[in-house]
Amino acid sequence: MPDPQAALAALMSTALHAGYGPDFAHTDPVIRPSVFADFQSNVALALGKRISQPPREVASVLAAHLADAELIERAEVSGPGFINITLSEGWIAAAVTAQLTDERLGVQQAGQPARVVVDYSAPNVAKEMHVGHLRTTVVGDAFVRVLEFLGHDVIRANHIGDWGTNFGMLLEHLVDIGEEAAYAQLAAGEINAFYQAAKLKFDADPEFADRSRRRVVALQAGEQETLRLWEMLVNDSKQYYNAIYLRLGVTLTDTDLAPESFYNPMLQGVCDDLELAGVATISEGALCAFPPGFTGRDGRPLPLILRKSDGGYGYGTTDMAAIRYRVTGLRADRITYVVGSEQAQHFAMVFATARQAGWLPDSVRAEHVPIGMVTGADKRRFRSRSGQSVKLIDLIEEAIFRAEEVIKDRYDDPGLRAQIAESVGIGALKYADLSVARDSSYVLDFDRMLALTGNTGPYLQYATARIRSIFARAELDPALAAGPIIVGEHAERALALRLLGFDAAVSQSADTVEPHKLAAYLFDLASDFTAFYEQCPVLKAADAKTRLSRLAMAALTLKVLALGLELLGIPVPERM
Repeated sequence: MPDPQAALAALMSTALHAGYGPDFAHTDPVIRPSVFADFQSNVALALGKRISQPPREVASVLAAHLADAELIERAEVSGPGFINITLSEGWIAAAVTAQLTDERLGVQQAGQPARVVVDYSAPNVAKEMHVGHLRTTVVGDAFVRVLEFLGHDVIRANHIGDWGTNFGMLLEHLVDIGEEAAYAQLAAGEINAFYQAAKLKFDADPEFADRSRRRVVALQAGEQETLRLWEMLVNDSKQYYNAIYLRLGVTLTDTDLAPESFYNPMLQGVCDDLELAGVATISEGALCAFPPGFTGRDGRPLPLILRKSDGGYGYGTTDMAAIRYRVTGLRADRITYVVGSEQAQHFAMVFATARQAGWLPDSVRAEHVPIGMVTGADKRRFRSRSGQSVKLIDLIEEAIFRAEEVIKDRYDDPGLRAQIAESVGIGALKYADLSVARDSSYVLDFDRMLALTGNTGPYLQYATARIRSIFARAELDPALAAGPIIVGEHAERALALRLLGFDAAVSQSADTVEPHKLAAYLFDLASDFTAFYEQCPVLKAADAKTRLSRLAMAALTLKVLALGLELLGIPVPERM
């Protein structure tokens, strides 16, 4: 059951070949949905200029070659050279009926599965996850879900910050307060308090600062007791992160950790190899790479610092080690970094340096997926009233609390109400993020994100619950609906065509790492179902054949909505 636009593109390619020869067969057919027909092709406008022929004549030639296709009921030329295409009712009905019985709901697996490393979430040990981690976590997780569904070999990489000079003061603070107290504080999520207490002592107490510096040396030297304390600090923090991942329904686990410490033994080799290859040179005492094309405001080349003048390593070194390991060790075909947009230049320089060194061949696709900010109503970074970064766990709790307030009058059972509020609150929070272009910032507005109307998570959750209620009234299991499906009415036809576009929506969101396009598709699908339900009686259909068809259409819509939301990581409660 091919996507209609993909099927039309293939037919147009054949028509272009037949009408104008093989050199034109791969011309973009420019096929879009149309208000005048099912689809419209504008290919004749550009092609006419290219071959110096009137676009209407070109359109007529192409329409004639399309006329005998089983898929097409009619292809008509209009305006300056548009081709309005109406699909065959029989083809649509057969395709959507087949989609109903397909376990993948028409979504084709990738023709060439790839090994994809996805770097996302990346909190820091002994620092709390804040609102800024929401987007990198949920966008990355939706991306890996879609990739895996398409059959790609996905390696999740949670590049947590677990190494560096600040661990000296953290470890000394741990020693001062005792391991049991540190565990209780960190596992409970009181991480900021732990970090701030350590920093306060470091700044105020010279003796503590000296101990902290010696502890850094011991950590870097691999001293056994220091490593044991460091591992304890990391493990206690992981419990906190994992609790948040579980709450959000995120698929990251400890097996996906790709921490900074993993790459630490590689850093000296990275510097040596880049210097030996002539990619890196000493500049003002530091080892730097100067990838071509990057200059500062003064016009001087910008450095990617690999080893500081004091001998320490920076993020650039770790990222260079990671990219080499992911290409040579993991044999990745694609490496995707779901990281804040402010890191765009850094990753561009890392990729350029890696290609210059021969570590990132042209056969490997490396991409930075920029993530915009979550803002308040003032369009500035979302912060608490005191001006501090908002803890992610507090944001989650707030979303769930507000969701329960919205539904509190609907359910007497407090357990059921809490369960539904959890799904609605988490779903609203994640969908508000995923429904926005990931490189754009958006205003966090609880009232809007929890609304049961508009492009929101609760609206889509309610759409699935509404369809289930239809089958409950009919005393039927939606999984048993079998059709055949009829598409005689306009609303039936519109819904069927939307359903057949599921494959394209999923595939496109994977290719471009744009989950908001899948979210937009699901919203349009739910809207089309609403129009269908209002215009085409289901349980009170005129005859048994029409009733079965419309129940099948409802069942297919439910399946597609549920699967689409699952791919986005949005929970789907049975009731709303």
